Amino acid sequence: MSSQTPTAAESGLSGRRRQAAQNDTAILDAARAVFLDDPKAPIAAVAQHAGVGISALYRRYPGKEDLLRTLCHDGLRRYLAEAEAAAADSDAWTAFTGFLQRIVDADVHSLTVHLAGTFVPTAQMQQDAERANKLGTALFERARAAGRLRPDAVGQDVELVLEACAAIRVPDPGRTRELRRRVLATHLAGLAADRDSLPPLPGPPPEAAELNWRWEQR
Repeated sequence: MSSQTPTAAESGLSGRRRQAAQNDTAILDAARAVFLDDPKAPIAAVAQHAGVGISALYRRYPGKEDLLRTLCHDGLRRYLAEAEAAAADSDAWTAFTGFLQRIVDADVHSLTVHLAGTFVPTAQMQQDAERANKLGTALFERARAAGRLRPDAVGQDVELVLEACAAIRVPDPGRTRELRRRVLATHLAGLAADRDSLPPLPGPPPEAAELNWRWEQR
């Protein structure tokens, strides 16, 4: 079994409950690694990667879809938490850019790109997704209202930036983080309205439907 350092919550448990919590952490970490590499991988590959028995995995997640839903919902909850924290920042630009950097560092969009459409979202996930969209849009509009974003940029441009950052992955996790931050910075420079003359962005702006098609179950 892979060695896991107990979290604060796990340390407060004992016996079987602590072991179950550690197994769950190992399973989710393994599932993220396995399914980001190959969304079609069998659930047995997750158990093997986590170093737990397949029966321990099935006790927690009856099927692959349950595991995929949990992974994506965890990412969605992280997005919500970061958006809510950013909303409390009084400076519109630092709220917006700091939020994007934390989302890129958390690698939330890798899950969206790889796993969207591979499971049926729950009603709670759909509600959380709607709230996440509202919060993200509000941060974007605050930055625009403050005169910090070019006038022809749209919220979907930011979604494409996040997907572009998520696509960057090298063997060294630390270097991956550095490269993603660098690419995010270059994109933000392109979206910022801090120059006297800006050439118009090419082509029509992306639409929400163009980005949401992947959630149609495959």
